[in-house]
Amino acid sequence: MDDFEFFLKKVNDFHGHTCTGIVLGTRMTLAGMRYLGLDPHAKNRNIIAYTEIDRCMADAVLVITGCSLGRRSLKYVDYGKFAFTLIEQTNGRAVRVIVKEDFGGQNSMEETIQKISTITDEKLITLQKVTVDISEYDLPGYPKRTAQCSVCGEKIMDGRDLVKDGIVCCRACAQGKYYKEG
Repeated sequence: MDDFEFFLKKVNDFHGHTCTGIVLGTRMTLAGMRYLGLDPHAKNRNIIAYTEIDRCMADAVLVITGCSLGRRSLKYVDYGKFAFTLIEQTNGRAVRVIVKEDFGGQNSMEETIQKISTITDEKLITLQKVTVDISEYDLPGYPKRTAQCSVCGEKIMDGRDLVKDGIVCCRACAQGKYYKEG
């Protein structure tokens, strides 16, 4: 079994089913790791991944790289694009991986998955050398700074506090909450 089949099964087991996003994400992640010279079978604790979409592809990035929100090595940037960036922390090398083609709607799911599984990397994706300036507050590890919101009293970590009208606030109190209480 080659790396693609091995990792596709692993991602499928985590995600719960095989779909276009899982197959694309698996191909993309393996290509990005190859570009950086990383072994997907090894524990790669020195990489950070920025995913630009909150869809199936993100699960492939998580499973194959080992990056996760809880370890602060998986970042989500809401661009709505089928793309992600891998950064190797030890040397700062980074690659942004972008799908070249829209695979939605032309064929059946099975035909699309077959095409994605067999097309060459050169036809499927673009590997773009990039640089990423990562704030010290976004790096894995212990919080660099904590504060307490003067409005709700909740703890704020990693420099996410704001000053509004001269008082320290969390973003929810300063800019509005995504939820309603009660």
